[in-house]
Amino acid sequence: MRNFEKSSKLDHVCYDIRGPVMDEANRMIDQGVDILKLNIGNPAPFGFRAPEELLKRMNENLSHTEGYSDSKGLLSARRAIVKYCQKKGIEQVNVDDVYTGNGVSELITLAMQGLLNSGDEVLVPSPDYPLWTASVTLSGGTAVHYMCDEEAEWYPDINDIKSKITSRTKGIVIINPNNPTGTLYPREVLKEIVEVCRKYGLIIFADEIYDRLVFDGLEHVSIASLAPDLLTITFNGLSKSHLIAGYRCGWMSLCGDKSFAKGYVEGINLLSSMRLCSNVPAQSVIETALEMEEETRQLMIPGGRIYEQRKYTFQALNEIPGISVIKPKAAFYMFPKINTGKFNIYDDEKFVLDFLKDKKILLTHGGGFHWEKPDHFRVVYLPELSQLKVACDKLADFMSYYIQK
Repeated sequence: MRNFEKSSKLDHVCYDIRGPVMDEANRMIDQGVDILKLNIGNPAPFGFRAPEELLKRMNENLSHTEGYSDSKGLLSARRAIVKYCQKKGIEQVNVDDVYTGNGVSELITLAMQGLLNSGDEVLVPSPDYPLWTASVTLSGGTAVHYMCDEEAEWYPDINDIKSKITSRTKGIVIINPNNPTGTLYPREVLKEIVEVCRKYGLIIFADEIYDRLVFDGLEHVSIASLAPDLLTITFNGLSKSHLIAGYRCGWMSLCGDKSFAKGYVEGINLLSSMRLCSNVPAQSVIETALEMEEETRQLMIPGGRIYEQRKYTFQALNEIPGISVIKPKAAFYMFPKINTGKFNIYDDEKFVLDFLKDKKILLTHGGGFHWEKPDHFRVVYLPELSQLKVACDKLADFMSYYIQK
């Protein structure tokens, strides 16, 4: 009889939806304990609402979106995505290069499954959005983590990237803006990455889901716009920028040199067809959404809700003795550092578990993002200022007496 109790090949892949911290949080919730969740980038529970125009358009389209669409998506949606790519300086994308998905997560897994064979490697940042590592592993490949340097504003360490490339390396994942650090990569850093990819013939996987959530008047640069000669797959969507995470509305676009990747593209087409199509009602709002940038911009400027929440959280965390954090330039995450010696912290997962039990606040430990040292955790600063003040006050109190045992 087969033994199904052995560890799965994903057991070593840390992820926010499993493990002792989430198990404890769910147990507490089942017992009626009110938990403040600062562990997941889901805007809806914190009072964010999709623009009314978007909801109106989806409602109007419902009766026309009851059947399957083309497996790649509605033509109107893909045309709008092509137009958006052009606006970002990505000129080589046409409607046949665009695939809509049930969120970017589905498309990440699809892209890895179409590419990887056993033994193949993909470079993934550390810290990372853990779905990338999980999808590489699930697809039979090996995620090789390159370091992002906290001392250099969390930019990728180019020398470390070079040192991790082998004959088995198929591609590199660039998460920009970055989750979990909130970093925005400047053009100069992206150009360095492109040169490495050009030298070694790597496919670029560009996760740009937060490209419209940028602070301080800064510009997001799509790496595909700097690499017209390289096969680049860019991932984007509406879940975060348009506050419709539950609608599952994402896409990926292929550009650059596909001449060597005919089999890969055929595999992507096959996998896309196998799931029939993505959520058609959600696809129907893509065209409208991509013309609606002002609503998102208002959140990110002084006086805007996300801007003010970043301002407060950044200041409050840095005022806690033993805690420091690099100011994020995009998204709605911070990745604070803990002085582990001050608190005798040797296990970051135990740290967030102890904090959860004591203060009823849920964070994610740095190891959940494939950060190897036990000295970081991620904060989601989506809650309203009043809730963030409670959370930061409780963390400050906790750190005033916590010593890990």
